[in-house]
Amino acid sequence: MTTDTIYALASGRGRAGVAVIRLSGPSAHDAVQEMTPAKISERPRLAQRLQLYDPQSDEHLDDSLAIFFTRPASYTGEDVAELHVHGGAAVIDGVFDVLRRNAALRMAEPGEFTRRAFENGKMDLTAAEAVADLIDAEVAAQRRQALRQGGGALAALCDGWREELIAALAHWEAAIDFSDEELPADLEATTCARVEALADEIAGHLADGRRGERLRDGVHLAIIGPPNAGKSSLLNLLACRDVAIVSETAGTTRDIIEVHLDLGGYPVIAADTAGLRESAEPIEQEGVRRARSRADSADLRLAVFDATDWPPATDAFSGLLDDKTIVAANKIDLMPMTAGVRLAGREVVPISVQDGTGIEALLSVVAKSVERGFDGAAPPVVTRARHREALEACAVHLGSFLARGDRMAHPEICAEDLRLAGRALGRVTGRVDVEDLLDVIFSDFCIGK
Repeated sequence: MTTDTIYALASGRGRAGVAVIRLSGPSAHDAVQEMTPAKISERPRLAQRLQLYDPQSDEHLDDSLAIFFTRPASYTGEDVAELHVHGGAAVIDGVFDVLRRNAALRMAEPGEFTRRAFENGKMDLTAAEAVADLIDAEVAAQRRQALRQGGGALAALCDGWREELIAALAHWEAAIDFSDEELPADLEATTCARVEALADEIAGHLADGRRGERLRDGVHLAIIGPPNAGKSSLLNLLACRDVAIVSETAGTTRDIIEVHLDLGGYPVIAADTAGLRESAEPIEQEGVRRARSRADSADLRLAVFDATDWPPATDAFSGLLDDKTIVAANKIDLMPMTAGVRLAGREVVPISVQDGTGIEALLSVVAKSVERGFDGAAPPVVTRARHREALEACAVHLGSFLARGDRMAHPEICAEDLRLAGRALGRVTGRVDVEDLLDVIFSDFCIGK
């Protein structure tokens, strides 16, 4: 257990009714006691009203609530104190000035409280990462995913795989430990069947379309279409503010403009792109190239065409009007369009950005398309590149074991394949080989968490 005591603001900066200052370490209780003349109760988890003073000047700092948690029954596994003070900057700064002068204390590094919780066995790495994801969650689906991971869903899945792998390894190592004995005739077949089943299950989770990472980072929606179809106006309408320049001059949009949206509880990054057409102007050509590149890499596309120029030319949209694309016809306030119209086999959603007709219907179609990419009832998903890399490494080692044709002749080599696969799995939850990961993982945290 660490000997130093850390402190930080655990709530957000800025004007607020209440701010929470957290201390963790052996001096947490004494540090608070120095700021109040009252005798602090030893009872844990009891909210105590304390008048806080500067012990050096005897200046009154605040009327606060203090809660103490005794190790190991705390967030970090250490003695923890939380001071609930008024959220004004002067109050917080006054308390911090006192804590800063205390030689037994130091300011916490980003993520240090959660890192201590991990190091003290209060949580595994996936749960620690879920804390950061929950803090960063902006929409309901991100919150649900973070809570599911924080509740141990991914850790339980990986631990189950690791137990199965350890069992297979133990079974296989009988071939090494008892090589002079008569071994079961089905030893190789039984172990291979076990490893193959495990490899198939991991491969199934890796083939998830990266939906966990996409949900965490946001679904990319590219708004494409010919010039002057109303793409920028639609983006401004969705963003409820003017983020893109709107002009009757064709080719106004040259660069990609992004807006973060909440559609049906899912995070969507909508990108306005340059109108797709042939152009001799070098800057517009670059804009078209970027637009097509973004459209190619997007998770979902929204193609907006001009209802007053129907049917539109689609030569510039080769390969872009597919199952990932929703088609909309704008300006139906100028040229009404009946329902059921199709373009390139896709049903067209008639809309008017000018008067708002059809916008709700369009958003519903987009939200349903986004939702189809995520299944809340599905097994735990991989949410970070680190998880995917570890599972891919595990799959490689399992594949190496299964690909060997001389397993019984060299059982120790095969055993090493299984050991390496187990270590790769252990890196997901932090069971082994994690020291080099900790600084990277916890550096993404905010101060005070």
